Order: sequence, then structure tokens, then C-alpha cells
Amino acid sequence: MSNYGFVRVACATPKMQVTDVKYNVAEMVKLCEKAIQENVQLLVFPELAITGYTCGDLFFQRELLQAAKEGLLELVVATQTMPMLIIVGLPISTDNQLFNCAAVISKGKILGVVPKTRIPGYKEFYEPRWFASARRRINSELELLGESIPFGVDLLFKDTSNQHFIVGVEICEDLWMPIPPSSHMVLNGATVIGNLSASNEIVGKAEYRKPLVVQQSGRGICAYVYTSCGAHESTTDVVFGGHCLIAENGSLLNESELFRRDSYLTIADVDVERLVREREITNSFGETIPDERQAFRPIYFSSDPLDFTLTKLKRHIDPHPFVPGDDLQREHRCQVIFNIQVAGLAKRLEHLRDNFGLKQAVIGISGGLDSTLALLVVVGAFDLIGMSRSQILAITMPGFGTTTRTKSNAILLCEALGVSLREIPIGETVLQHFKDIGHDPSIHNLTYENAQARMRTMILMDLGFVIGTGDLSELALGWCTYNGDHMSMYGVNAGIPKTLVKHLVRWVADSKMDRATQTILKDILDTPISPELLPPDASDKILQKTEEIVGPYELIDFYVFHTLRNGYSPNKIHFLAKIAFANKYESGALLKWLEAFYKRFFGQQFKRSCLPDGPKVGSVSLSPRGDWRMPSDSVPSAWLEALRTIEIKD
Repeated sequence: MSNYGFVRVACATPKMQVTDVKYNVAEMVKLCEKAIQENVQLLVFPELAITGYTCGDLFFQRELLQAAKEGLLELVVATQTMPMLIIVGLPISTDNQLFNCAAVISKGKILGVVPKTRIPGYKEFYEPRWFASARRRINSELELLGESIPFGVDLLFKDTSNQHFIVGVEICEDLWMPIPPSSHMVLNGATVIGNLSASNEIVGKAEYRKPLVVQQSGRGICAYVYTSCGAHESTTDVVFGGHCLIAENGSLLNESELFRRDSYLTIADVDVERLVREREITNSFGETIPDERQAFRPIYFSSDPLDFTLTKLKRHIDPHPFVPGDDLQREHRCQVIFNIQVAGLAKRLEHLRDNFGLKQAVIGISGGLDSTLALLVVVGAFDLIGMSRSQILAITMPGFGTTTRTKSNAILLCEALGVSLREIPIGETVLQHFKDIGHDPSIHNLTYENAQARMRTMILMDLGFVIGTGDLSELALGWCTYNGDHMSMYGVNAGIPKTLVKHLVRWVADSKMDRATQTILKDILDTPISPELLPPDASDKILQKTEEIVGPYELIDFYVFHTLRNGYSPNKIHFLAKIAFANKYESGALLKWLEAFYKRFFGQQFKRSCLPDGPKVGSVSLSPRGDWRMPSDSVPSAWLEALRTIEIKD
């Protein structure tokens, strides 16, 4: 059994009646039972859920405070066989003061009580009338239901069955402050923050609340479980909507609808393993002035780990992590990335022009996707710095695998863009080279392919400042000829994964080109991906198709992202790939291409160790200067051994 580092968390928003503790607890127990059926490990109820948030001066009534204690006891007893951490809000009197508290319970035991720190007393909020701030706490423990219970904001709840599952608790207004208590909690190891809230709805508040939660999860590199009381809390002049949010490291995983009238759960699986790795990489995380670092008391509990042989992952796994699924977001992403590429190249060209007299840039154009995107970037850069497009020298170099379709598209595109174009066939020169080195041209091996790639690069290098066209996916696989298409003076596509290249070309076509140029670009988009180094078939169609050799690029990019960005194990990547591509690839095919990926990724590092300059555009980069340092002689044995433990079930 493996949970792959995931923890299932849930917001619980029960139907309730203000001051009717028995009714409220009965609804809470129902949600606890439902949560157990869903294999939830952390369940967070709203602020003051046992009594209701809007009790007003009734909070001073002994009858209500006693009922709240009895309600808590009832909840503890009812959930004593449930192996999950439950956080519930209620008012508690101690130290001669009344506190707005979160009680943390597990398996029939109250583990600790966390009081609210920030007590709002502005606009519609009157909490200082009833509640004291946690800062006014006198004792570190309180007597509750006949037991001495840890009391304070310095409590962290640690799962003995999962060392990365550490929970901190804050309450509503605490989040809205410049330095929320959760900021100190995450610095002391908390990976999951539960927030019990009673945030009423007014125009625009939900739109403000959502990024607040998401941003705090990103700043704290944590999961944030925000639970607000529902519509039945509404009374007098305030209306509540039951807005529940679950975020992880700056991304929203799940969100409830507003103004639901039933009792409901909002569930997501958070990846605490990923959070810990992200903190390890972000070495500035955790840097604080010693005097600012607070001491926290650990409180231990145990939950039942998720078993994904019995349950499904409650989390969207994007099959294309580099490509936003939303149309508007994807268009914006393409615009930003293209502008980064153009700006990076423009700086280099401007520097060389102004200081060293650069008069032209050279690019090899094949009619394929990568060189097309690179040419579009070069055109954008020349336009930006006021250089004539005629100073862009595009070279098409037909060889043994060049088809009429790709050659024609290369020529048509250059003419449409108004750049200078030369055709330099390489066939005779390469055949002479084969004769010189004693290679039989009928043998279509790596020598046959690499000689063409190196010949093209030599031609380009002899003509001037060369713009590289290779993309991130090819670099990850080493799918380039060393000192051939691997080399240039500036590689504009080095940070662009193959699955994104198509979208960038399509975005440029749709947003910047006339109809005739769009037609050319769309035919290029429809052309099979190929290095065109082997002869075409009898019908002059591409015979050498890259994805049949190295694997589908959508899988390659999925593996690249989760290997480099998240550092996931081979088993976890395969598990996630089965979910992401459930209706497209069988488990055995996913495993085959994952194994091939690891072998190529480890075996081709020497090419990445000497990459040309190129703009970083995303969180994944293979530049040896900025992002990825890997020994060229490392071996993938541990990764491949892990793959052998995977049982294939299609």
C-alpha cells in the first residue's frame, strides 16, 4: 500500500441553528460519518460551529457555555472510533476570560485547544465585546471535561504515521492580518493549516477571500484548509455563504458553492511530500531572525493513511502541466512566454549590434515546429529593436529526409515574413564526408543522421550569429546531435516544452499574422514531428516520426514536469500518469515510455552540461547555469529498479 505522499483533507459545513447545540452537534456527527466513508484524514469545521458564530451577548450565558462543553463531549464520544483529526470551533471560558477556540480531537481524545489571536471589532464585527485574544492567555493548559488539555497558539499536531503531515490551526481573522499565526506555524514545520472561519458575504468579499487563502498557501508552501460557516448562520444584519477553500502552494484545489442550504463536505487530496520537497529546494524558506522564531509544542496523533488500491485520488491531475486548460489563461500564458523569448533575444542582439557591429542573425529553417517558433521569435526581436527583417538570414538546407511539404512551408513562411532566404542543399557535401570517413551511405545509422545535423550547424556557424531552435523536451531526452542542432549562439526555445510549442505557434498565427501566413503556420502545425534525417517513403511523406521512437511528447513533458518540478518517484509519476491518461494509454505503455525517458534523461546529461544561453520562461529549466546541475556520469539504476516494482494492471 502507498499513499504517494497524499493526505485527504475536508472542510465540513453543517446545517445549524444558532445556540441549538444538540442540533448542531448531530449535524456535525453526520458529516464526520460521511467524511470517514470518504477516507478523510483531516476534517475542519467552521468557527464556533458548536454554538454558532452569531450568538452575540448569549455567549455570556453560562447555560450556552455549558451546553457547548457537553456538545464537545458528545462529538468526542461519537467520533472515538474514527481515525481522523477533527477541528471544531466553540467558546471556552478559562483564565477568567472567554476565548474563541478551536478544539482538536482524534479517536475520542481532545488533543489541544487553540484560541483565536486577532479579535475583530470593526464594521459588522463585535468580537472584543465577548472574546479575549490569545495573547491574554495566562496558562498553557486548561481544564476541560475533567482533563488537562494543552492550550495556546503554540500547538502543532503531528501524525505519527506520516512524518510530513503536521497541522497548524488559526481562526478566521488571523489569516487577514499582515503576519498570520500560520506564518510562524509553517516555519516550524506545519505542512497543513486548518482555518475555522465565519466570514460573512458582501459584494466582492469572496473574490478577495479566495486569493488571500491561495496566496497564504503559496507563501507558506503549505496546504490551507479554509472552512466558513454556511447560510443557516445568517441572522439580523449579516449573511453567510459557507465559502470553503482548499489550496496548496499557491494553487486552488477545491472550492465550494456559495449559499448552499445542506450540510456538505469540500474534499481534496493535498500532497505533503511535494510541499516538503519544495521547502527543501527553496533554501530561503525558514530564514528568520532568531528572536522571531517561536517555540511550538508538538502534539501527536495517528491517522489511517490513504490506500489508493481502495479509493480514488480526489485531485485533478493535469495531463498537460505546461499548458493551461482554460483558453483565456492559455492565450495569456503564450503571450507572456513569447514576450520573454523576444525580450531575451532582443537584449542579446542589441548588445552585439551596438557594441560589436552585428548586422544579421542566422537561423536554420526546416518547416518544422521548433524552427518555425524560433523564426517567429527572431522576427519579433528584430521588430522590437528596429532592425530590418531583411537582416534575418534564414537558411533552408534540404537533406536526405527533407520532404516537399516541409521545404515548401519553410520557403513560403520566410517569404511571408519578409526575411532573407537562402537554400543550401547538403546532400553532395554529406556524401563527400561519408566518403572521407569511410561510411556507407546505405547504412542509415547514427552516423548517417548526425553527419547531416553537424553539416547544417557548420554552415550556419560560418554565416554568422546563429539562433538555436531546440526545445526543452528535446534537451531532456538528448534528442539532438551533439555539436549539431544542440549548439548555437542563443537558444530561444531552450525553456519551451514541446507540448507548448504548438500552442505558441498557433497563438502567434492567430494574434499577429494575416490570413495567408496563418494558412502556412497551420499546415506546419499539422505536420508530423520529425528530424527528417532518414529518407521519406515512396510517396514523399515523412517516415521518421519522433514520437514513435522516444514516446509521445505529451507523456515526455508529463514525466519531465513531475521529475524536475516536483521530484516525484518513478512509482508516483506512473500512478499519476495512469490517472491523467486513463482513457488514452494503457499502464504498460506508460511504464515503457517512462523507462525510456529515464534512460535517455540520465544518458544525455553531457549535452545539457554545455548548453548555449537561452531565456528561462517557466519553473522547469535545464540550464546548467541557473536551474539544473547533474553529473554527466550518473546512472538511473535506482529509478529503473523502482519501476520494476510496479505491477501492471490494465
